[in-house]
Amino acid sequence: MSERKTIYLCLAHMSEAGYEQKYVKEAFDTNWVVPMGPNVNAFEKDLAAFANSKSDGSESLDRCVVCLSAGTAAVHLALLACGVGPGDEVCVQSFTFCASSHPITYLGARPVFIGSEAQTWNMDPGLLEEAILDRKAKTGKYPKAIVPVALYGMPYRIDEIMAIADKYGIPVVEDAAEGMGSRFNGQVLGTFGKYGVLSFNGNKMITTSGGGALICRNPEEANQVMWYATQARDAYPYYQHTAIGYNYRMSNVCAGIGRGQMTVLNDHLAHHRHVQALYEELLKDVPGVHIHKQPDDQRYDSNFWLCAATIDPEVHVKGQEEAYKEVIRTAVGGAAGVIHAVDCPTTDCQPNENVEALRVFMLGKKVECRPVWKPMHRQPVYEGCAAYTNGIEEDIFKVGFCLPAGPYVSDEDVKYIVECIKEAIGK
Repeated sequence: MSERKTIYLCLAHMSEAGYEQKYVKEAFDTNWVVPMGPNVNAFEKDLAAFANSKSDGSESLDRCVVCLSAGTAAVHLALLACGVGPGDEVCVQSFTFCASSHPITYLGARPVFIGSEAQTWNMDPGLLEEAILDRKAKTGKYPKAIVPVALYGMPYRIDEIMAIADKYGIPVVEDAAEGMGSRFNGQVLGTFGKYGVLSFNGNKMITTSGGGALICRNPEEANQVMWYATQARDAYPYYQHTAIGYNYRMSNVCAGIGRGQMTVLNDHLAHHRHVQALYEELLKDVPGVHIHKQPDDQRYDSNFWLCAATIDPEVHVKGQEEAYKEVIRTAVGGAAGVIHAVDCPTTDCQPNENVEALRVFMLGKKVECRPVWKPMHRQPVYEGCAAYTNGIEEDIFKVGFCLPAGPYVSDEDVKYIVECIKEAIGK
C-alpha cells in the first residue's frame, strides 16, 4: 500500500485545461514580465465581472477592481484612500489574521478591536456601535474606518454593520480575503462597503501564488488606488512625486495564473460547500465535536474557505497530558514560512490542551488540523490597544480548530479525517 498523502487545509488547484500556463507563456513570449500588462488588465475585468454579478441574475453592480501584490496591500491602500492617517483610529474585527490590522499601524493609526458574535464568529454590531460612541466620547472624533472580516469565508452581519456605518458616516473596508465568492443576499462580499479586499494567496479560493485585489466603487477611486500602487508618480516625463506611493501592483505573470484560476472558481466554490456539507453529516453524532455552520438565514452563502469546528473542553484527546510540554522549533503548517524562536511553549492565551493534542494527533495521521485565529487584541504587539469584547472570540479560540477543505480534499479524505477525530477522542 502506498504511503498516505498529507492532507493540507487548503492548497491551490490549477485548471484542468492548463489555462494558467497559457497566459503565463503569453507573458514571457511578449516580454510582459512586469507589474502591469495585458494579463493584469484582463484579470481585473474578470474579477469585476464576477464581483458585479448577483446570484439571482438581477441587474449587476458596476464596481471596479485593482489587482495588487497582496491582500495586505489592498487593506493598506483602502485605508489610505479612506483618509486614515497618524493619530486616527480604525475599528477592526479582533478575531482575524494580522493582515486585517497591521496596515492600520502602517499609516500611524491605532486599531480599535471589536469582538465577535456567536453565530458567524464575526464582528458584533452591538459592540461596534458601543466602540464608536465610546471612542467619540474619549477622543472627540469618530473612528476613521470600519474593517469587518469574513472569517473563514463566513459573511458578517452586513446589513447591521452597514446601517451603523451609515449612521455615523464612517466608511467600511470589507476584508473579504477569506471570503472570495461568499455572498450575502445574493451579492458578492466586498461590494457592500466603500472598498472590498480580496486575497489570492496560495491557500485561498483561487491563487496567483501571491497577490490580492481591491474592489472599488467607481473608476475614479480605482485610478487613485492604482496611482498609489505604482509609486504615486505625477504626469511628467521625469519622476515627480507629490505623495508617498508604494510598489503594490500585481505582476503580469501572476495575473496570468489568476486568469486561468477564474475558470475554476465556481468549481472550487461548489467543492468547498460540498466538503462542508459532508463534514456536517459525518460529525453530527460525534459527541463533543461541533462543526461551525452558517446562520439558518437564506441571505448567508459562505464559501466555507476553511471548515471550522469546536471541541468541548471536557472531551479528552489522546496525548493531551503532553500538550504544551515542548517548545515548537519549526513552523506549523504546509507553508507557514519563517518563525521567530521562543523559549516558552505556552502563552497567557492559547487553545485548550485537548485542541493542541488533537492538532498533534492529526499531524501524526498526516492531516493538517490548525487552531483558529488568535484574537488580535490578545496579541502582545497590540498590548494597550482599545478592545470592545464580550469574550466570545477568546472562548472560540480556546476550543476551535480548522479542518482541510481545499480542492484536493476528496470525499474519502473527509471520511478519513472524521475517523481520525473519532480515534483521537476514543469514540
